[in-house]
Amino acid sequence: MTEIPDIPTAPTVPPSAPASPPLPPPAGGVRLPSWRATAALAAVMLAIGVAVGAAIGPAPSASLAGASRLPLLLRGLGTASEQPRTSVQPPAAIPQATPAAAKVKGSGAGTATPRTQHASSTSTSPSSASTPEPSQHSTPAPSPKAALPAITNVWLIELAGTTFTETLAQPTAAPYIDAQAVAAGALLSGWSALQGSAFASDAALLASTPPQLIDAIVQPPCPEGAAGAQCVVGTPGGLTVADDFLKGVVPKITATTAYRTHGLIVVTFGSIATAAATELPSGATSATLTSQPPVGVLLISPFVSAGTRPTTTFNPASPAKSLEGLLHR
Repeated sequence: MTEIPDIPTAPTVPPSAPASPPLPPPAGGVRLPSWRATAALAAVMLAIGVAVGAAIGPAPSASLAGASRLPLLLRGLGTASEQPRTSVQPPAAIPQATPAAAKVKGSGAGTATPRTQHASSTSTSPSSASTPEPSQHSTPAPSPKAALPAITNVWLIELAGTTFTETLAQPTAAPYIDAQAVAAGALLSGWSALQGSAFASDAALLASTPPQLIDAIVQPPCPEGAAGAQCVVGTPGGLTVADDFLKGVVPKITATTAYRTHGLIVVTFGSIATAAATELPSGATSATLTSQPPVGVLLISPFVSAGTRPTTTFNPASPAKSLEGLLHR
């Protein structure tokens, strides 16, 4: 009869008192069960397993491995349960950028990090910094005023006579002045001889291109004695002499290159006297220009509107305004 070896049995574990209902876990994290409860649960499960094995069939050869491992297993469970319990904190919530702040205006980028969003929100895209379009009803800016022509060559012609008004009243005595000279220039009937002379000087001084030249051309006086009786000032003969002199001088000036590019002719009337009348050296001639009465001034130039009679006044304090009103490019 075969002897059945003694099968080691697990030590009987006294029934534990009913466990109190578990406390709710703290709000800060998940709480693990105590080591004693864990050890008791492991022993019960092991005893149930041994009993089920013995009931099923003969046990294998005697081995103390299972018995020797039980204390180690229980010790390991106790050691693990004695580890310091750490609360598991939920992951910190990452702030999400709103769609309006995450998208940069004017660029093709999508969402960006908070740092990028801050930098992008303070920058200005090229399209938003562009100049606003002008209104459809905006008034166009006026064109800049044309600069004065460069009058560098001026000829001041002084005729012996009274006024242009009296000269034009006798067209048969002064046909050239009446039909050709006045038609080729601008006649300023209200200007005096002194204003005409000042205008000639200012036109040359205000020129931007040197050299500025003024040529004073004075009509020769009438001869003394009986020979000069036919050219006395104020008579038809005197007008004819002045008309013939101007007719011989003006065409010679207008034929020059200086006149066509930078020229101005100023014609006025004055008192012409010989050397004997003025006690000057022999052969000298004087021309006296006065401010009264207004004898009139005739301007002939490529920069003057021909055949006109402007009412522009001469302002010696601001000669540029007179030039702008009479001369043009």
